[in-house]
Amino acid sequence: MREWRPNEALYPEQGALAPVGGAEVKFATLKAIGAQFVYLPLVLDPLPDAPGGFANRYRRARAAGMKVGVVLNFDPCAPADLQSGMFAQMVPRDPDLLPPAIGLTRLADGCSPKVSDAAVESELMTLINQIETHAGKPVILKLSRAFDQRHNTAAALTRDLWLVRDRARPDYAGRPWLLWSANSALVSAASEEPVEWVVVQK
Repeated sequence: MREWRPNEALYPEQGALAPVGGAEVKFATLKAIGAQFVYLPLVLDPLPDAPGGFANRYRRARAAGMKVGVVLNFDPCAPADLQSGMFAQMVPRDPDLLPPAIGLTRLADGCSPKVSDAAVESELMTLINQIETHAGKPVILKLSRAFDQRHNTAAALTRDLWLVRDRARPDYAGRPWLLWSANSALVSAASEEPVEWVVVQK
């Protein structure tokens, strides 16, 4: 499983999601092992130009000739304006960028003060609208099974889906997906930390 990837004959477009931590990613190596694109997690980094920082990763991925996208993991405990503000500040308005993705994993159970499901869904819609305005293209929803079960997101929002399930094709959203994280921890020479291997549905 550590090195498993889906058959390229079935999924000719394959790529990766860089690890969230500060590990350096060798983008030329990532491309050499078959990644045609890479998504970079957007985290507020006090040293964005450090080797593992967002700005540094963005520059080096582009220099390696890779298609680049950005993932912002939605925080249900924080206002949408704060999250979209960070996105607008750190992500350039570049037409060559892949559609932005919003990671939907964290539930609001641990928020203090408490946040209702209705408030989470309202803030998420605000965030989607603000990011799409900045990026100029629709977002992709990187949707976990737990978040979808709680909020019925796949049925409620007509955006492309990015689902996650190691090895087996995911079906929990009840409708077709665009991206599939088929191996959440691929070990390779491209990074000291595992990367998430992603394929595109034809």
